[in-house]
Amino acid sequence: MSDKESIPLASNFIRGIIDRDLAENKFATKKWAGSPGGAAHQAAGHIDTAKIRTRFPPEPNGYLHIGHAKSICLNFGLARDYDGICHLRFDDTNPEKESQEYVDSITEMVHWLGFGWENGKESNLYFASDYFEFMYQSAEALIMGGHAYVDEQTADEMRINRGTLTEAGKDSPYRNRTVEENLQLFREMRDGKQADGSMVLRAKIDMASPNINMRDPAIYRVRRAHHHNTGDTWCIYPMYTFAHPIEDALEQITHSICTLEFEDQRPFYDWLLERLAEAGLLAHPLPHQYEFARLNLTYVVLSKRKLIQLVEEKHVSGWDDPRLPTLAGARRRGYTPEGFRLFADRIGVSKADSWIEYTILEDCMREMLNDSAERRIAVLDPIKLVIDNYEDGKSEDCFAPNHPLKPELGKRTIQLTKELWIEREDFMEVPSKGFFRLVPDGLVRLRYGYVVKCTGFEKDAAGNVTVVHCEYLPDTKSGTAGADAIKVKGNIHWVSTSHAYTCEIRMYDRLFKEAHPGEGERDFLDDINPNSAHTITAQLELALKDAKPSDTFQFERHGYFVADRKDSLAGKPVFNRTVTLRDAWQK
Repeated sequence: MSDKESIPLASNFIRGIIDRDLAENKFATKKWAGSPGGAAHQAAGHIDTAKIRTRFPPEPNGYLHIGHAKSICLNFGLARDYDGICHLRFDDTNPEKESQEYVDSITEMVHWLGFGWENGKESNLYFASDYFEFMYQSAEALIMGGHAYVDEQTADEMRINRGTLTEAGKDSPYRNRTVEENLQLFREMRDGKQADGSMVLRAKIDMASPNINMRDPAIYRVRRAHHHNTGDTWCIYPMYTFAHPIEDALEQITHSICTLEFEDQRPFYDWLLERLAEAGLLAHPLPHQYEFARLNLTYVVLSKRKLIQLVEEKHVSGWDDPRLPTLAGARRRGYTPEGFRLFADRIGVSKADSWIEYTILEDCMREMLNDSAERRIAVLDPIKLVIDNYEDGKSEDCFAPNHPLKPELGKRTIQLTKELWIEREDFMEVPSKGFFRLVPDGLVRLRYGYVVKCTGFEKDAAGNVTVVHCEYLPDTKSGTAGADAIKVKGNIHWVSTSHAYTCEIRMYDRLFKEAHPGEGERDFLDDINPNSAHTITAQLELALKDAKPSDTFQFERHGYFVADRKDSLAGKPVFNRTVTLRDAWQK
């Protein structure tokens, strides 16, 4: 990691909790048998060498986005900083929406961000579905302890009887079934003898609880669906709120870090684990859940429903469209893992919801790219510059640093010839105040080359300038003794017309033109930025023709660009604009 990433990290409330837990030796007796398991399995193991265990637990039902990057950096980063281990666990308890495609994409993105789940020969990559048998045993243990029952009410009846925030719920007519009845019915659910939706298993807690989540929540349902990992083995599946704490316990997670919407679920998390510990299935110390504010980022939508709509209605080209806030899109755009890790450190961790300005993410990318990206020359809106007193057919070496802050990277050679491409905006027939580039009879330096004087220009029938003429001053070449003989205020970049790579460049910008897309009664689609993408044909320094997919450069004066990882061919790269050199969105 770079020096920027090794700076002391700012403290936050989660680090404070971990510091306290370690000081109190809270996990000193915690054992690890080398794999997930219940109390008996872990008792055969050794004292866990991992000081803490965290986890990143995505559901494999979609592509990861920028919000997930914050959670990944937090969980894996804490494990790294405290000599712990972070597990990658797929919460695959909902078979109807999950697939191997999403599993593969998620593992790829976690690796891309720079994190892994290997601990020596031990892989800490897990699937919740591998614990289905233990979850089923846990459900039976709850039934035998008098803590769960099978309910045959309809979904509407359950909703009505659940009560409201100001009114207590009503007991189900099936709440007082005997243990034997509940076991028989639950096993019939497992064996496929009951229809989908005909009954559920509910925890038996308190229908008058002020926390609605504690009013006998459903923990198992009948659902005949093919599962990507277990196939057709099961026709009952656990609810997420039941499965998640068990998964944490089996994996010996010490700090289960969730976003704030799960705060009201924490009492059930604790209740369930204590009941299973009482039944001898789990051992103390048990995991504990902590909540932090999820990422709210301006100018993007992170809702899975809205992202799906953008893709399916073809407002974008796919899940890896460089304008999308998916990690696949961000990688294709040229955003870097180092930039995301810096962003996660910079925005910190809080218990309070707040909005993070998108420019902070862009600034993090600029900061890291400025340090890592080699420099190259690109003329994005070219017009021809002819040096009339330069010899026909002559080609002259000029030398440009690959990185102005890293002399060890050396210099590259660019060819100067009689005809060059320059930026259209670098010539002005009638200069405005403060314009210091090329004007009639004016002097300017060709970057890394000579001082030239404008002697004239040509126009087309529409009055547009098509060619600019100049003469060069032979003793003024950069890097020579005469370079400073003539002082000029302007400095323009260029590429030789006979040593240029004509290239397609995708000029990407923010997908939405409003900071809060769809705010109020607006349709978020109405806030799409019509100028979020357009393609130009540019003239590039010839060395860029050899760029490989995902190679990143700073195009001098223009910003940071990356060779598209999908559409670039050998000897024919296509470039995407990652981010401009400075924020163009500040009001």
